[in-house]
Amino acid sequence: MPYVHPQALVETRTIGPRTRVWAFAHVQDGVFIGADCNIGDHCYIESGVAIGDGVVVKNGVSIWTGLTIESGVFIGPNVAFTNDLRPRSRVRRDLCRTVICEGASIGANATLLSDIEIGRYALVGAGAVVTRSVPPFAVVTGNPARVRGAVCRCGATLRFVRGRAACACGARYRSVRGRTTEI
Repeated sequence: MPYVHPQALVETRTIGPRTRVWAFAHVQDGVFIGADCNIGDHCYIESGVAIGDGVVVKNGVSIWTGLTIESGVFIGPNVAFTNDLRPRSRVRRDLCRTVICEGASIGANATLLSDIEIGRYALVGAGAVVTRSVPPFAVVTGNPARVRGAVCRCGATLRFVRGRAACACGARYRSVRGRTTEI
């Protein structure tokens, strides 16, 4: 069974077991939230959003229609998502799709423009402004966000020698033209 704080407004019926939704969160009908998630205080999740298992959404995050969040993602406090490349009041158009892939982490106060993908296990630094897709395992920071390095799925910084890196956790990686893949 999920836990829903008495002061949360949850309109959807599709919330996985052991998920917790805290005070003053609003989850609209038509949202899917997987198992073992944590939705912080003052979050808003709009209809049509899909959230995988084991996702942490910290306080003050609004997640709009068009967003897909895969399993194991961390979203820091006050992250700002968008879903329209050219917003106008009272103008209806198809909303953009944005995907946050498995294991990615988004730091506090980051802003993500719409129609992008954050790759598997990528790390978006606090306060970054992400204007384009982020490759898997990349670390991006700044405004606009730029690739500054790579991280292991465990979160440790990767150091490449001749295009190869090994992490203390045992994972191994290869980098070809700035794209990191697991071996």
